[in-house]
Amino acid sequence: MAEIHELRSRFAAALSRMYGREVPAYTTLVDVTEAVNTDFLAAHPDSAQRLGSIERVTTERHGAIRVGTPAEMHAVAVLFAGFGMYPVGFYDLREATPPVPVVSTAFRPIDPGELARNPFRVFTSMLTTADRRFFDADLGRRLEAFLTRRRLFPDVLLSLARRSADDGGLDESAAHRFVSLATAVFELSHEPVDLAWYRELEAVSAVAADIGGVSSTHINHLTPRVLDIDELYARMSARGITMIDRIQGPPRLSGPAVLLRQTSFRALAEPRTFALPDGSVVDGELRVRFGEVEARGIALTPAGRALYDELTAADPSNTDGLWDSRFPASEELLERDGLAYFTYHGGVREPIVYEDFLPASAAGIFRSNLEADGAVADGVAGAVYDAGTLAGAIRREVHDPYELYRLQQERSREGRS
Repeated sequence: MAEIHELRSRFAAALSRMYGREVPAYTTLVDVTEAVNTDFLAAHPDSAQRLGSIERVTTERHGAIRVGTPAEMHAVAVLFAGFGMYPVGFYDLREATPPVPVVSTAFRPIDPGELARNPFRVFTSMLTTADRRFFDADLGRRLEAFLTRRRLFPDVLLSLARRSADDGGLDESAAHRFVSLATAVFELSHEPVDLAWYRELEAVSAVAADIGGVSSTHINHLTPRVLDIDELYARMSARGITMIDRIQGPPRLSGPAVLLRQTSFRALAEPRTFALPDGSVVDGELRVRFGEVEARGIALTPAGRALYDELTAADPSNTDGLWDSRFPASEELLERDGLAYFTYHGGVREPIVYEDFLPASAAGIFRSNLEADGAVADGVAGAVYDAGTLAGAIRREVHDPYELYRLQQERSREGRS
């Protein structure tokens, strides 16, 4: 019997191998990440594993996928439940600058023990086809018809996922098939892309075209975890790999790392074939997939997050030193002021790792890898897509990340795991 955590580990590893074959620069990113982590551990043996063992950090990944409809989002929820991954958090990227026509959640383990075994996360976005700021009535109707016709997830795959979720895992034969089928779903399709349709959607949003302009889905990026993201950025650049212009998230701080810092190499031109209106097929290229890397810090409470948001708005790069003067420079101060989450075992305080995402950072990564911002209609009311909408699409609870961290902290204080 392969238990769910083992299935999740195999799935993350299989996706990593597949993505490395499809995007060779990703393999370079992983190699550089591992080298930076090895060097950081050697230079900081007493603190490098403060936010997770080197074994966890080395294997840790998060992926990102995009789907088009509530039905597809529900199928994703069924699939990931088979790997012990559940929806956490609601992210509305339509509120970003510039807006992206998607709402998102992250599928991940929610039990601390499962996170310690393998914290694989998949940031999953759903196209907001009913939002007339992006898609007028005619385009929205045609887009929804296109999405309704496609089938992303085979019945046998979803059946195996349900069995895994119900039984806590699968026998070895079924486990192999489940992981293989799940990985294959996210491979890049070689089916010709309808060029006219793709370009029509791309004029609205490159993300919309990536979701609704093709007949399949794919891993958009796969992200290793690094212990020193500034050093990683420098080493990748020194290898001649074009990185986006900045590291997203908090600036580098003299005190404890908090929340999430992310960066990526720029989306690469990948060969694709295109179907023209006259029926002919021509060669071309698309830039939709990139290599992201992340550094994770301590999970902040709502009060800590409010301070983070305030400082990010006022001094995003710490140019004026506001972070140095106003953000606590130690775990003790973060704890004293109720700004971060910790666990307590035998009188020892341990920080809780931030397991989630920052919408502004996600949108910043998306935007940095797009050729253009697309178009948004002025003076048009946007459709309501909120956490309830997303929960309805998934047909299950979307967990509140703050509540998960709070419960973990309180249980440790009560002597429970």
